[in-house]
Amino acid sequence: MFGPGSFSARIAGMNATTKTNPGRFFEDFRVGETLTHATPRTLTEGDRALYMSLYPTRFALGSSSAFAAACGLDRYPLEDLIGFHVAFGKTVPDVSLNAVANLGYADCRFLSPVYPGDTITTESTVIGLKENSNGKTGIVYVRSDAADANGRPVLTWARWVMVRKNDIDAPAPDAVIPDLPSVVAPEELPVPEGLNFAAYDTTLSGERYTLGDYEIGERINHVDGVTITDAEHMMATRLWQNTAKVHFNVQARPDGKRLIYGGHIISLARALSFNGLANAPLIAAINGGSHTAPCFAGDTVYAWSEVLDTADMGNGIGAIRLRLVAVKDAEPVDFPLRGDDGKYADGVLLDLDYWALMPA
Repeated sequence: MFGPGSFSARIAGMNATTKTNPGRFFEDFRVGETLTHATPRTLTEGDRALYMSLYPTRFALGSSSAFAAACGLDRYPLEDLIGFHVAFGKTVPDVSLNAVANLGYADCRFLSPVYPGDTITTESTVIGLKENSNGKTGIVYVRSDAADANGRPVLTWARWVMVRKNDIDAPAPDAVIPDLPSVVAPEELPVPEGLNFAAYDTTLSGERYTLGDYEIGERINHVDGVTITDAEHMMATRLWQNTAKVHFNVQARPDGKRLIYGGHIISLARALSFNGLANAPLIAAINGGSHTAPCFAGDTVYAWSEVLDTADMGNGIGAIRLRLVAVKDAEPVDFPLRGDDGKYADGVLLDLDYWALMPA
């Protein structure tokens, strides 16, 4: 019987002729290399139903075909984060199978809505590497691009992840840290073809608040909390075909706990944000984000948002820039983002900066 903490030793001792994929370690990455990820994934209405069963989402645009048609769309799209999770999951076997943690995101643009029947394929380019001072891990930076079967771009993003070294004696590569934008400019925000909020029905959407009702600096407490279980987390992570060992195998972490997938926290917090932001149904871009602390089964997640900026996109469409913060085990009334030392306060799980589209 192998005990907690022995996983990396087992990997290191694997027979080199095995046909199974042990995943890449930090020393296996090279700046500039391109990775084409298996396996293409066709989205279905089942993905919509399972997403709604996993997260308390109620945004009308992804819930009603009639509502989507009234907003100028031929079909009603799947929630944006479904496409994100599927595209992200494709990258895991080649990028983060041996990760300690996914650290952050930048310059993520939702280029086109995803619909049932779309088949998503993802490709990544290594854009940076930096070995950590402990010599046992390093940071890998990648730019990933997802497209449908017709080559239509649907998503692009950068992320960085801490990955174990297999050979701690492998020389450190020259440090390359990519220069990534801190925010996607409003004029670069994608707007779905045909989208028009002129006839947007705030009665059916669930709230009356549109872009002009929000003030920069305003903080919105989303009130509700959800306690995470291992079962729902593992179901979600398998749904997105995310194979990172730390999410399933209790022997892959020294503490013997399954680490909750960071994307699970993003979707949970985004769904909670319906209460106060019901009319922000589409994510246009993620400017940046950090998973600031680990989350485990039994933690209760709450969320709050801060309005950072607004922009008028035309056709009755506005863009609202939001900081979405997820915290655990404490309702977010006056919950601080950072402590007196400038570090994230204890209990903060997620700090996500994103643009959403809403009626102007």
